[in-house]
Amino acid sequence: MASGIRAEVKLTDPDGCIVTQAATEASGTVQSVSKSTSPEQPERVSEEFMLQAAEYPDEFETDTELSPVFSYGSSEVYRFDRELGCGCPCECIERHGSPVIDVRARESALFLTFHAPDMEGLQAIIGELQRRYSTLDVQRLLQSQHDRAEQHLVFVDRSTLTDRQTEVLETAHRMGYFDHPKRANAGEVADVLDISGTTFSEHLAAAQTKLLDAIVEYEPE
Repeated sequence: MASGIRAEVKLTDPDGCIVTQAATEASGTVQSVSKSTSPEQPERVSEEFMLQAAEYPDEFETDTELSPVFSYGSSEVYRFDRELGCGCPCECIERHGSPVIDVRARESALFLTFHAPDMEGLQAIIGELQRRYSTLDVQRLLQSQHDRAEQHLVFVDRSTLTDRQTEVLETAHRMGYFDHPKRANAGEVADVLDISGTTFSEHLAAAQTKLLDAIVEYEPE
């Protein structure tokens, strides 16, 4: 049985990504991206993506010229050519032998899904992405059933947290609320968030409960 780790990461406004540049300009979403190369020009790659938006610019101000090639209902398919080795997010992942299997974008947010062979391979990919992109956010990790008896990779779905709960957790962590000794107390974090101490505690407790439900195994009473 195959083993490995399925990972989905999010990058906000990544440098060198034509897909997110186009989605941002059109305030739209991209659900499909395909690539192809030609034996005559092995150093270049052609990419096509389907963009859905309420309105489409007459001309995109992207780093690379986009050519409209097909209309599909309310969506438009665009094509562009680029050189291989430009260091875009997909190439950063694929350099480690892990092909990107799904590419999506929602305005400036790019979502990439790939399979890493093991934890060491995953750490190498995440490490390079972190060095290149400060906005990296690991959205999901899912371990192959084959490996679960030997390793314990926790699956945490961040989407279960509300935006406010995420903001409270991130602010508390950044200010050192979880450090020992604490670098900030609840009142100081609440002041930065412009909420009361009670509201801070409520959001924090709700967020921690959701995270603990995902990572702590227990037998129900």
